[in-house]
Order: sequence, then C-alpha cells, then structure tokens
Amino acid sequence: MAKNPRQKQKLLYLQKILLEKTDENRGLTVNELIDALDAYGITAERKSIYDDLRTLENFGLDICVEKSRTVKYYIGERDFQISELKLLIDAVQSSKFITEKKSFELIKKVENLASENEAKLLQNQVIISNRVKTANETIYYNVDRLHDAISKNRSVTFYYNGWKLKLGSVEKLTLERRRGGELYRVSPWALCWDDENYYLIAFDEKSESIRHYRVDKMEKISVTEDKRKGKEAVEKISIADYAKSTFSMFAGDTQEITLSVDKSLAGVIADRFGKNIFITSDDDNDNNFIVKVNVNISDQFFGWVFALGDKVRITAPENVCERFRAHTEKVARLYEKEAKV
Repeated sequence: MAKNPRQKQKLLYLQKILLEKTDENRGLTVNELIDALDAYGITAERKSIYDDLRTLENFGLDICVEKSRTVKYYIGERDFQISELKLLIDAVQSSKFITEKKSFELIKKVENLASENEAKLLQNQVIISNRVKTANETIYYNVDRLHDAISKNRSVTFYYNGWKLKLGSVEKLTLERRRGGELYRVSPWALCWDDENYYLIAFDEKSESIRHYRVDKMEKISVTEDKRKGKEAVEKISIADYAKSTFSMFAGDTQEITLSVDKSLAGVIADRFGKNIFITSDDDNDNNFIVKVNVNISDQFFGWVFALGDKVRITAPENVCERFRAHTEKVARLYEKEAKV
C-alpha cells in the first residue's frame, strides 16, 4: 500500500494544531494530538509524537508541559501576547481610513495569531458598527503605490477629492475633485498616520512647498518616471516636527508662538508637542510656565487653545494674539442676543 503523502507534513500539522488548539489555559494530551492529526488524515504513534515535540521545541517553538493527572502540552510564549493583539485590533477599529470590510479582514488575520480559545476573547471586543469609516476601498492600493514611489525616488500624480455640499431638492455631501479636476503632481517623502487618518507628506511642485494629503481622498495615483523634487526643502525640516505642528490643526502659516500655560496642563502640552520642548518659568504668574512651540496658525489651532479656557494664553507674537482676539470676537457675535426694541 502506498505511503500516505501527508505523512511528510506531520510536523507541520502538529505545529498547526499546537498553535491553534492550545494556550496557557488549555493543553492537549498525546492521545488528543494523535486524534487531531488523524482528522487531517495523518497517522501517528505515541513515541513519534514525543520525538516530534522535541524536534519542534529544538526548532524554537515554546512547548510547555502541564503535569497533573494527565500530561498535557501547550504553546507558551508566542510572537504576540494577547495584550499586544488587543492593541492591534484597537488600532484597526479606531482607524477611520480603514474601511469596515477591510477592518473585519484585518482583525480576522490578527485573531489567527492567537489560539482559537484566545481568539474568542478578542472577538468579544470587536466593535466596528457605527464607527466613522472611509468607504474608499482603494486606499490599500494607494499606500502600495506611494511606498513604491518613495522607494524608487519617483514623483506621483493623482486627483484629490474634497467634500462639498451639493444643493438641490435634497442637500447632500459629495466627494468632488479639487482644483476643478486638475491633476496634482507631487514628490512623496513620507507616510504618516495621525488622528486616525493616513497622510502623505510631499513636496508640491506647483506651490514649491511641503504639503500633506489624506491618502483616502487621493484618486488614480500614478508613479511617474520623473525623479522626486524638494529634497532641500525636506532636509530643512523634521518630518516628525512637521506632523506634530500640522496634523489635527490643518494647514496654515507656521510660526513660533509663546504660550503661558497653567502648570496643571503640563501633560496636555507634552501630549500635543512632545516632552522635549523648552519650558521656562512665567515671571508674571507663579502658577504658570512659558513654552515656545512651532504651530500652523489656523482656526483649528485657535479652537484647540480656546478649548483649554483660561489656563492657556498666547503671549507672542502680537499678530497671532490679534488674530486670536478677532477669531473669538467673530464667534462670540454669533451668540449675541438681538437688542430689545
């Protein structure tokens, strides 16, 4: 009788069974391992199982033994701990640029890194319905093309979309191409994930400046044969600092500003601008400290300052202080009551 060709795969299937069926809370006896192999059409004897377990252990698999009334074998240390897998799932769930369909696919792949028993615990924590998710299924191809362009030192072209209110019998938001459908041409330098979205940081050839673009709003990306431009502009800045001063505050003119901050908000400032910022005492207020940071001056930045109330004050430069005053007065006017006649 011809030998079962699957017998040569016995070690591989034994490893698969251990990784899928066992963990620190559940082990399998040798007889159970033999039965599991039999389900795949592979026969095994007890002695061969012991030899195979030693081989897998020598190969690097962390095979642990639990001795009680019976002897059970299970996988101990894995590439990812369950807490690390939870972090990965949380990241996928909270990422707006990952579609709902792709979120489920990625989470399923993450679950495969755990045992079946642990995967059930992870599944109980999956909450995707009603989360804000992009509908752009091409974002993954966009990321691939952008990585390809960066590695090949090539520029890219694409159409860039933005939300617009379409007026009619029923008003609705629609995505439309910006610049009247003009083709963008930029030199990509880095991809950055911030505020639950994915961004491309690139040198815009038209404005000759560093700009950022939401990857999920990019359409029909093409990698050109032209070399990237803007190397000198990129070398003058730190990509990390650019992202820190720009994202979540949108675009604007970058300026160094001085803030007087209540000491209770030290953590808020560190979370926003990093822990390596230079801090000095506020000679005018013992409860405050002074910090100088580079930010993109925009309405979104003013909104961030306003949200911190009287615990943060812009003290310099004067032109930014004046813009903030004008901004707050403009908003305040929206809530002024009409004078009674």
